Amino acid sequence: MYEKVIYLRLYNTLTKKIEEFKPYNDKEVTLYTCGPTVYHFAHIGNLRTYIFEDILEKSLEYVGYNVKRCMNITDVGHMSSDADTGEDKMIKGAIRENKTVYEIADYYTEAFFKDASKLNIRKPKIIERASKHIDFYIKMIEKLLKEGYAYISNGNVYFDISKVKDYYALSGKNQEELIIGAREDVNYDIHKRNPYDFGLWFTVSKFANQDMKWDSPWGVGYPGWHIECSGISINYLGEHLDIHCGGVDNIFPHHTNEIAQSEAYLGHKWCSYWLHGEHLNDATGKMSKSKGEFLTVSLLEEKGYNPLVYRFFCLQSHYRNQLVFSYEALDKASSTYNKLLNKINIIKNNTDGIVEEDVLNNYKNKFKEAINNDLNTSLMITCLYDILKENVNNNTKIEVIKSYDQVLSLDLLNDNKKELSSDLIKYIEDKINERALAKQNKDYVKADLIRKELEEKNIIIKDTREGTKYEVI
Repeated sequence: MYEKVIYLRLYNTLTKKIEEFKPYNDKEVTLYTCGPTVYHFAHIGNLRTYIFEDILEKSLEYVGYNVKRCMNITDVGHMSSDADTGEDKMIKGAIRENKTVYEIADYYTEAFFKDASKLNIRKPKIIERASKHIDFYIKMIEKLLKEGYAYISNGNVYFDISKVKDYYALSGKNQEELIIGAREDVNYDIHKRNPYDFGLWFTVSKFANQDMKWDSPWGVGYPGWHIECSGISINYLGEHLDIHCGGVDNIFPHHTNEIAQSEAYLGHKWCSYWLHGEHLNDATGKMSKSKGEFLTVSLLEEKGYNPLVYRFFCLQSHYRNQLVFSYEALDKASSTYNKLLNKINIIKNNTDGIVEEDVLNNYKNKFKEAINNDLNTSLMITCLYDILKENVNNNTKIEVIKSYDQVLSLDLLNDNKKELSSDLIKYIEDKINERALAKQNKDYVKADLIRKELEEKNIIIKDTREGTKYEVI
């Protein structure tokens, strides 16, 4: 365990400034990260947030903290609008694929963790499905009703935001701004006292075709999305949470509502630090599942990209900056990443000297400074290039790189070749066949371009008597 850094500085959405991180309990940092709603594949915009959260967890460990991280799996209660309106996302997925909600949840939960693994995103220590904690949500809601923070209307239970001081503190918004900015086609629930009151429990009156339903004091129904994260976090991480993460689109209303109901239930301040990752955009704006090409990790693999190229692409930008995706930008990241690996491979194959501890410690401190600069991943990568250029023996360089990759997780020194996906194998074989046809037609320019395209993706081809062979390095 490294000596703990005194000043770990992070941007806190709640205070709107970069500030020194001070955990509630010095022995362990509690970290809650909002998990996926498992009604469809995660697109790469979703996964950018999980990459940032993975960097945060590993950075906390790098500077000396023990981290207890919890993440939920939302398999019930998340509406197509985050403001509790529209169709339930899980029902939407079940109808789309003619499956039960439970089948949809199982399939896309597994798919999410497969994608996360390809990006070297570590599984949290605690992963809990929302549907498994109904009794605790009911306990919370009963207390909120008893103490006047919630009310029953038309069979549903709502949280009364008028009972909360500084309800809009996290978002920096106010109700007047929201009303002015509201679209005319938004339909508010007429049974709420305030349009921005939010659902804690929905009875069958909300969706008659909801598969997941439970008995409650207010009728057969299911919990609202927001109460699930509060309940799981409090149940597993305690009454004082250090850090809560998510994407910027979670700030309002989801995280705002979590604060309101959690602090009303607990009777004290709940979470001290709120960190949010910015959007991944395409040329037309925020990336989503509903427009354009549905960009997933599998699609990138089909096009011949190593998933870690996408991780590297994300790390070149700060998590609080919007990032614009294009295949041209990903190609550039792929080329840079592969050149980086090639430089490191040369060092690995030419080891020499005894590890110089003073150099190693100096570079660890440089890396910690980048972490302390609000998780500045581009500076972390700069540290990596600095050690490659340093006039020091290769064994020392390898130890520094090994240390950095605890956080970067780019497989910089990984000798074990990852099993190639069927999509990547098909891409390579299609390209080899396309190149063979070009050569047969004496189109050597095209054949050479195909070779170069493969090399850019770290795929080396060799023509032999037995045919064209390939290697992914």
